[in-house]
Amino acid sequence: MIVATRPNHSQFAVNPDLIERIHSGAETTLVLVDGSIFTVTETMAEVIERIAAYRARVIAIAHGIPDSIHDRPVGRHITPAPEPKPVARPVELDGVRARRLERAGAGGR
Repeated sequence: MIVATRPNHSQFAVNPDLIERIHSGAETTLVLVDGSIFTVTETMAEVIERIAAYRARVIAIAHGIPDSIHDRPVGRHITPAPEPKPVARPVELDGVRARRLERAGAGGR
């Protein structure tokens, strides 16, 4: 979410993924995909910069990249998977042991 300011100086948060257009003239207006229109005090350039910063932060969180302000990873830190353990090699059994295992129900399993 990005924070924007209404002309009466109250602030509100809006999901930047729902902003369809930004109109700039005497006033800056945000037009959302559902047709809602919000007039804000920020300039078009400021709104675009906030959207870009929001999206950069989302990507940083997803990749565990350090936050440039706090110099630490943001969000979940993904650690690499541990190395797989070596698999034991099969051992050949003599005929007597193999028959005993088969009778016990463990033959070939």
